[in-house]
Amino acid sequence: MTAPHRQRTALVTGASSGIGLATARALVAGGHTVYGTGRNPDGMPDDVRVPGVYYLPLDLADPASIERCAAQAGPVDVLVNNAGESQSGPFEELPPDDLERLFRINVLGAVLLSQLVLPGMRERGYGRVVMVGSMLGSLPLAYRSSYCASKAALRTFASAARAEFAPYGVWLTTVEPGSINTGISGRRTHLVRSGSVFEEQYRRVISRLDAREAAGIPAEEVAAQIMDAIRARRPRPMYAVGGGSRVAFAMKRTLPESVTERILNRQFGVRF
Repeated sequence: MTAPHRQRTALVTGASSGIGLATARALVAGGHTVYGTGRNPDGMPDDVRVPGVYYLPLDLADPASIERCAAQAGPVDVLVNNAGESQSGPFEELPPDDLERLFRINVLGAVLLSQLVLPGMRERGYGRVVMVGSMLGSLPLAYRSSYCASKAALRTFASAARAEFAPYGVWLTTVEPGSINTGISGRRTHLVRSGSVFEEQYRRVISRLDAREAAGIPAEEVAAQIMDAIRARRPRPMYAVGGGSRVAFAMKRTLPESVTERILNRQFGVRF
């Protein structure tokens, strides 16, 4: 059963920049009541504030902050789990504390926030939860193991839970962008030791990754795909969008995994 029509309410995490900012704008334009989150909304510059968006503080590494955010937002019909951290480094050198923090922010925080809003969606007979993942969650890349694993975990949570909530009119889906020009390259956490045996190759991979992101599609195209998923009667389990995603997923569907793995890594200067 579907709830009677009313103005839908959306909550978008990480709405101060990039995909989250573009999605908040698109939701406002679509007639939603929109809450957007940031680490420090009071300190946000006026030029990134979207008219019509109500900003809430949120630290995804802090369960108490997540609970306060959900309570302040109240009943939510659409949740876009977009906020996250980008982390890079050789697998051998990833510090345990940094690794744990990444999973708290990218996975556990999004899961807890979803758990807090899903009961209301189920009771009202309508809901959309969109996980903003990454193409690297499906097609892992060297020196991005922690980030790839976090995005793969987020997608798997959503995919497994779809069947639990679909009978109630609530759909979970994942949008996996490819190369997107959001400025995230400048905010990436680098976890490579000085003098590391991996340092030369690591710098080569990150340099090529940064170049691809600089030439990537704008965040607005990802936001448009997110809006398509929200409006769909039965959203698909996963949507791919952005630079290189169509070719990459076509390779994944048609080629052996070992071949796809070598092709992807060679594009970034890793040969084995």
